Amino acid sequence: MTLYMRFLVSVVFFVSVLLFFGVNISPEQLSYAGLVPVLIPVFLLINFVLLVILVLLKRKLLILPLVAILLGWRFVGVSMAWNSPVEGKGLSVMSYNAHMFNYEKYKARDPKVTPNIYNWIREQDSDIIGIQEFYQDNTTPSRNAIKLIGQEGKYHCSAHSVEERKGKRFFGLAVFSKYPIINEGKLFDNRKTNGAMFVDLKIKGDTIRVYNVHLESMSIPADQLDNIDGIKENYRKTWRRLNRGVVNRASQVDLLAAHIKNSPHPSILLGDFNDVPYSYTYFTIRSLLENSFETAGKGFGFTFNKVLFFLRIDNIFYHPSLAPLRFNTLREVDYSDHYPIKAVFQLEPLVDRTLAP
Repeated sequence: MTLYMRFLVSVVFFVSVLLFFGVNISPEQLSYAGLVPVLIPVFLLINFVLLVILVLLKRKLLILPLVAILLGWRFVGVSMAWNSPVEGKGLSVMSYNAHMFNYEKYKARDPKVTPNIYNWIREQDSDIIGIQEFYQDNTTPSRNAIKLIGQEGKYHCSAHSVEERKGKRFFGLAVFSKYPIINEGKLFDNRKTNGAMFVDLKIKGDTIRVYNVHLESMSIPADQLDNIDGIKENYRKTWRRLNRGVVNRASQVDLLAAHIKNSPHPSILLGDFNDVPYSYTYFTIRSLLENSFETAGKGFGFTFNKVLFFLRIDNIFYHPSLAPLRFNTLREVDYSDHYPIKAVFQLEPLVDRTLAP
């Protein structure tokens, strides 16, 4: 074995270990640390290739890629899932970044025509619906999302604006629930597009807290996300925007995690996290809650409906006392730049109702 091969294997091992532990470092503490872990899948693949080569060559150095793969195996579990769905009724929960219900597209059309996205959401008949990029227009019946989705009392609704004022029209977050909302609140907002809210629901004698979040976006203009050339041409600006988004999300997720730790009820956390599974954002939440894609999903679960189609940035996390039966990414639904996701949880029994210290 050449010295070059030994050097290559050692460097790949060292970089892999740094990447695997990098998800535990807050981007607020180390600039650009939040962007590097996206290379984790690449280095896992490189280690697999090196392991096969070294096994065939019968070299002891194979221990390095083998250890790297073992250390990074948890990232395989967050990347893809092989679960079989469990049939049966339960608590159905849907999360959807609705992209303002395509308000800009439809506002110039006949105001009496109701966009199909509202009809589709109603047809799902989910018990709990969390919507990000929610847009409420109280001036036009065909765009009155609270009434259209709420179906005149079928759902209880809590809607929060992330803008400075909540007037006749507002943009923000909303949770619709077939179960009574006994408490609600807003964790934060940046008075632009992002925020986090929660509701406490009374469900068959138990109380569950549902968080709906839309964390800081990747800050790349939509027209650049429509083609890869736009990203390439503005790569320096794109890099800075990505890092700014990562740092802001780190601050938001720390606040969110603290709130979840202090929750008196088992929690379901859903929304658009604007971050991949190989991130400080994901693993900070993952240290507190389970992820329904990992435990009940199948495939890769990509949720982004743009040129970067390989991103899974929408999630439904849950307290371990809740048992997911199945999870689906509804990729056939293309009303938005995100695909809706849906999980069904076993409703009874609810045990261990507070988070362990």
